[in-house]
Amino acid sequence: MTEFVRKRVANAKNDILSGLTVALALVPEAVAFAFVAGVDPLVGLYAAFMIGLITSVFGGRPGMISGATGALAVVMVSLVAEGNAMGAPGEQLGLYYLFATVILMGGIQMLAGVLKLGKFVRLIPHPVMMGFVNGLAIVIFLSQLGMFKEFVDGEKTWMQGGDLILMIGLVLLTMAIMWGLPKIKATSKLPEALIGIAVVSAIVIFGKLDVATVGSFIKDGGGEGLKGGLPQFQFDIFSKVPMNFETFKFIGPYALILAAIGLIESLMTLNLIDELTETRGNSNRECLAQGGANIVTGLFGGMGGCAMIGQSIINIKGGGRTRLSGIVAAVTLLLFILFASGLIEQVPIAALVGVMFMVVIGTFAWSSFRILNKIPLTDAIVLIAVSSLTVFFDLAVAVIAGVIMSALAFAWENAKKIRARKHIKEDGTKVYEIWGPLFFGSIQAFNSKFDIANDPENVEIDFIESRVSDHSALEAVFNLVGKYEEAGKTVRIKHLSEECQALMIKASPRLANVIEHDVDDPRYHVMAKAMK
Repeated sequence: MTEFVRKRVANAKNDILSGLTVALALVPEAVAFAFVAGVDPLVGLYAAFMIGLITSVFGGRPGMISGATGALAVVMVSLVAEGNAMGAPGEQLGLYYLFATVILMGGIQMLAGVLKLGKFVRLIPHPVMMGFVNGLAIVIFLSQLGMFKEFVDGEKTWMQGGDLILMIGLVLLTMAIMWGLPKIKATSKLPEALIGIAVVSAIVIFGKLDVATVGSFIKDGGGEGLKGGLPQFQFDIFSKVPMNFETFKFIGPYALILAAIGLIESLMTLNLIDELTETRGNSNRECLAQGGANIVTGLFGGMGGCAMIGQSIINIKGGGRTRLSGIVAAVTLLLFILFASGLIEQVPIAALVGVMFMVVIGTFAWSSFRILNKIPLTDAIVLIAVSSLTVFFDLAVAVIAGVIMSALAFAWENAKKIRARKHIKEDGTKVYEIWGPLFFGSIQAFNSKFDIANDPENVEIDFIESRVSDHSALEAVFNLVGKYEEAGKTVRIKHLSEECQALMIKASPRLANVIEHDVDDPRYHVMAKAMK
């Protein structure tokens, strides 16, 4: 027990300080994403608190931070707008439809965890992973550019003159502090991001500089401020949103899209954190935690969310490794809302932008430029395509498209690898020795290897160096035997796996006389439906 406690207390200081840094970085992100979705800032902040706390305690990846995210917010915009339009004139029901959708989204995510679908994230190829990281880094960078705008006569325009220079100067100062502190061995163990935010905030507050702060950012967006109470159970969901098939038909597609985006972003962030920390998370447990968190946040007035790659990297770089860091970040965020809103509203936006720019630099896979001309062309195309689709569409579209492109490229390459070595035995039997994978993509090339009309009376097909992979391959072998028999020739098949033999004999018992059994028969499974 002593050893158990000692291991967890050893990193407590880093976890607590890193959690404080993450909490500061969560505030403008949650508020900004709430504005994007068209809801009150507190709806985003409550989501960041509840999702962050629940996933930190029950999630499958210690040290990973979850909260309200932009990838989900952009989908919620039309949901809220359509929900508002469904109510009576002046009745704003969009928010309640959003809560109902988030609850359903959480249920879908929990179902994915129960069915253990999280393991399928292992099928995501490395070029897709690099494209995801690069695309998300670009999205984070572009989202921060909006902080360089200000309201003039009710319209948001780019900063000009001295305001822009001051903003850039403070951003660069924050970045310089974060870059330079690790190079000074005598510095304390405080996270560089926290020191950067503290120094720049002190300069702005004591220097009485007129710059954008968290408070002005919230008020410019139409919010009343950061201060709020504890999240309240939303009883109105069940009275204002009719629980019928029409409602399900409306929110169902949104919930499915949100669940897919949330799980993909969470599981890929989990994989990235695994690589950074050289540890292994539990993807199915993360699915359950994300789903449970979204159900709770929907019931208590949050906008839903998922893992946040930017804040997760801030946490890991700051030394956060255990569940304590995420718990501290979530609880601190709630304390900001309850007791320290006035203080946090004075934090300059420039300091937080500087932190996020350093996250962008640390997140982007710069090695992809170096290896782009050294990897296969198809992998390079996938990497660029996933990065671009992440920026212009959303993460789910990008990753699914990348996986499909990679799968098709893999199938195409392997389809060209089928070979047939041919020779004649002393008794006149022609032998085809098949080499390479036989599956749906290589069937045409496989069939072209045989000369049924000109082959001798006896033919032997040997699969010792091949692998019959799927139902289409079994059908190809079955049809080939039929063509030889129609030509009045005798064919023998050797070295099929036991499963192949059983499936083919089940389809046609007469094949029992065609297939030869041997102690050298390979053993592997076939992805096949029952043959007719």
